[in-house]
Amino acid sequence: MDLKRRNFIKQSAATAAGLAAGAFIPAELHGGVPDHSTIREVVVKPSARPAPKESIKFSVIGLNHAHITGMVRALINGGGELVSVYAKEEDLLRGFTRTFPKVKIAASEEEILGDKSVQLVASASIPVERAPLGIRVMKAGKDFMADKPGIVTLAQLKEVKKVQKETKRIYSIMYSERLGVPAAIQAGELIKEGAIGKVVQTIGLGPHRMTPESRPEWFFDPARAGGILCDIGSHQADQFLYYTGSKQATVSYSQTANFNLPDYPEYQDFGDMLVRSDHATGYIRIDWFTPKGLATWGDGRTFILGTDGYIEMRKYIDITGRQGGNHLFLVNQKETKYYDCRGVYLPYGEQLVSDVVNRTETAMSQDHCFLATELALVAQKNAHRLFK
Repeated sequence: MDLKRRNFIKQSAATAAGLAAGAFIPAELHGGVPDHSTIREVVVKPSARPAPKESIKFSVIGLNHAHITGMVRALINGGGELVSVYAKEEDLLRGFTRTFPKVKIAASEEEILGDKSVQLVASASIPVERAPLGIRVMKAGKDFMADKPGIVTLAQLKEVKKVQKETKRIYSIMYSERLGVPAAIQAGELIKEGAIGKVVQTIGLGPHRMTPESRPEWFFDPARAGGILCDIGSHQADQFLYYTGSKQATVSYSQTANFNLPDYPEYQDFGDMLVRSDHATGYIRIDWFTPKGLATWGDGRTFILGTDGYIEMRKYIDITGRQGGNHLFLVNQKETKYYDCRGVYLPYGEQLVSDVVNRTETAMSQDHCFLATELALVAQKNAHRLFK
């Protein structure tokens, strides 16, 4: 047996002996092991709520993304009355009116903009068309609610901010991965209560399932759809700002790639970015690689690190076996706790209706709305393109 082989056998034996010995070290000497019997489980029950105090009349222009259904329901649940809808595509109109059969079909965009009873216009049009529409809406004296991405270029952002300042109208973007997710609302409440101390970092993971055959042609054109960081990255930028309480932030780096869609060479199916404020950092990863074996479109996760604990959200599925979505895990200096958040109330629609009536900013400040979009736009514009 040569010397190298003898030394290898001696080292392997020593390693095995060390591992075996480690098994007998008392748990308290290396930090302890979790006692799962102490994990509290909390089911958040829906609370009885009074009817919304305020009401508005609103219309819809642009139906190019299915998010419009959730946007409209948020407004109706919050006290809004759907008056009319306009879209150029007859097939999209048919689908929308099946869901909302009482809505009036307007003959043109101008009909809605000229209707003085309409206080707000909601839109999920093709992304590149949303900011120009929002500008026309604000100039017509109405507030605007856009699907994300609500703005797809920095030039558009500059013009939207200018018109918003001049008109004093609301330009709201529904970042639905926070505003439409009960677990995300619960996380915000826990942070406000001080459950994890001062938030110092967020990690947002936004995987999606790619089904090219179900997507319209504009979806694969970054000039029209905005690009992966501008689009679904804006959700995560919103959450970083909200959970860390950051009023200013910058992008440290960003990168994108097309790993798996050679038929669409300009498309990006992967992107990540690092953001920071004066007191917190955030890492964001977005992709279109959800496998078919998963029972939903994406295993969205958010991790929020505080000085006294942390929160993990499994928004849409828990692959360990818990049913449904909206799972939240809290670990702090006192306990480990699991929350079933499906009964948590989503306040965005009611808050936005109230803001339209009272000219307040309870749903989202205008500065926050624009800053979340700006981070996503800067990241998209400056992203290093991998492997091109």
